Amino acid sequence: MGCGGFVCTKNSLCALNVLYVIVSLLLIGVGAWGKWFGLVSSFRVVAGVIGVGIFLLFVAFLGLCGALKHHQVLLFFYMLILFLVFIVQLSVSAACLAINKEQQVKLLEAGLKKSPATLKDVERTLNCCGFSEVNTTGTCEADCFSKLDSCDPCGPLIQTHASEVLHFVGGIGCFFSFTEILGVWLTHRYRNQKNSHLNSGHSALC
Repeated sequence: MGCGGFVCTKNSLCALNVLYVIVSLLLIGVGAWGKWFGLVSSFRVVAGVIGVGIFLLFVAFLGLCGALKHHQVLLFFYMLILFLVFIVQLSVSAACLAINKEQQVKLLEAGLKKSPATLKDVERTLNCCGFSEVNTTGTCEADCFSKLDSCDPCGPLIQTHASEVLHFVGGIGCFFSFTEILGVWLTHRYRNQKNSHLNSGHSALC
């Protein structure tokens, strides 16, 4: 049977969802590992990573069940969810690739102000204090602050790597966006195909 047939489409869809299961388990594992070993103290960051992993795992299992059973309703909802995720993810990826340095600074500063726990992680990791300036009368998690050494603000240090990280995230997001639209196409194709083995069995019985 050619690769455009029922079995090949089914196997391709299953393989794609197995990939999603692996990625989702990695996300859940990384989030739990970071929280367990104290690498990330922000509950929002950990909850966000684990939440994305659980959502992806749910979508992958929905696609696997629909593909294995050739269930029209499950495949329809899987295709719909995957298409919505594709639109959101492609938009976010494009924004990550198109954002300029001034916008990066504003987003980083706003994000760190809303999440003090994340700012403490950054201060501890990069050995810096504050975002744009060092507040000598405040608190800081960096070693340089406790040792009364001269500390640098975290903003310039983060900005040196922000562009690289955003481009990397945008590239990865675009890659997975195209796997999602591939999943939508495979699902649409698979829903409209008939199982030739099942049909041949029915013909033999008749």
